[in-house]
Amino acid sequence: MIICCGEVLIDMIRTGLTGRIDSFYSLPGGSPYNTAIAIGRLGVGCAFWGKISKDFFGEMLTKRLADNGVNDDLVIRSELNTTLAFVKLEKGKEPQYIFYTEGSADRSLCIDDLPKKMPSDTRCLSFGSIAMTMEPIATAIETLVLRENALQAQGKTAPVISFDPNIRPFMIKDRKAYIGRMEKWISESTITKISIEDINFIYPGLEPEKALHKILAMGARLAIGTLGSKGAVALLRRNDGSITRAEAPGVEIPVVDTIGAGDTFHGAFLAWLELKGKMTRSSVASLTEDELHDALVFANKAASIVCSRQGAEPPTLREAESHKRKTPDAKKAPAKKAAVKKTAAPAKKAAVKTSAKPKSAGTAKKITAVKKPAAPAKKAAPKIPAAKAGAAKARVVNPKIPSAHKKPAPAKKAAAKKPAAKKAKK
Repeated sequence: MIICCGEVLIDMIRTGLTGRIDSFYSLPGGSPYNTAIAIGRLGVGCAFWGKISKDFFGEMLTKRLADNGVNDDLVIRSELNTTLAFVKLEKGKEPQYIFYTEGSADRSLCIDDLPKKMPSDTRCLSFGSIAMTMEPIATAIETLVLRENALQAQGKTAPVISFDPNIRPFMIKDRKAYIGRMEKWISESTITKISIEDINFIYPGLEPEKALHKILAMGARLAIGTLGSKGAVALLRRNDGSITRAEAPGVEIPVVDTIGAGDTFHGAFLAWLELKGKMTRSSVASLTEDELHDALVFANKAASIVCSRQGAEPPTLREAESHKRKTPDAKKAPAKKAAVKKTAAPAKKAAVKTSAKPKSAGTAKKITAVKKPAAPAKKAAPKIPAAKAGAAKARVVNPKIPSAHKKPAPAKKAAAKKPAAKKAKK
């Protein structure tokens, strides 16, 4: 089972209606919460640890967990109100957020709320996002991560730890202090998934792959960079110190908004590991390049589906698996044009090659224009464009040229070509 912990809130999305005062509609959200929903919809065991309000927004949030198969045994209910995140969407830009978190339920999670022991079937712990910029919740989650990671040193089975910074710069008051603490979380993680926007904030001017190498040097086993429309790249540090690299291109799809795309990518990648029986520290360390590629492709597909929908609405396993991947590099080859043949004639008239209805799949009849006696006043018949490659039915462009009509002719008259075993009409 995968445990997701962190903030849980309501996204207030601007409607964009014109001619009226701004209005908003509410959607369940929060990065770790969205990741949990994504994992649950993909049919993988998942639970959420955090505080959820008892207000009507809280009821909406807990119901959504249950409806998507996410275990809520670790959820703590609170009398405090739900955190609100107002979202402004603009075409071609990242969403802009304003958070109202003071005195809210989720950020009040504290060390006293830590479960004494995680469920026995816990195989992964996922954390990150704005919860790690607020207190006391940041310290509570950090304490849990350190405690669970220490199990390995005690000779016990420690879960895979997966970290997604999902940085919101306006939530960070002291950039230097945050980066110092964030690098500590990376060092405690098995997997760090980081976006190009996060890289640009913490390591401005550093190329994405160099940033991933830096993350591996801090102690992470696997570093994954999401590059927006360019797809994703992963670097895996093996026990012998060698690095395995894999990448997957982006998926072309009409974009409605990008809310929850990174959260879904994170959840889908973790779900893939669980579905393939790879959710242990030793299994992650031994992933092959092909396996890394397949996991990235699966996560990219799930994230692209979210972008085609309004709000954070992750796909089901069936939707993700059946989604046809169309990458930016997949371009159709140009159709080949058929050559136009010419036959000798007294009037130097070009014979025309065209096609009629196909005799069988991929086969079309050939019709050669009937030659006429040379005549000074007559012009050569126009060339007919060749049929496009792959067309199911060819179109005769020049209907004035008959295929089998009697014509006055000299002593010798050329016979029109017909399919095998049929004689040409005179």
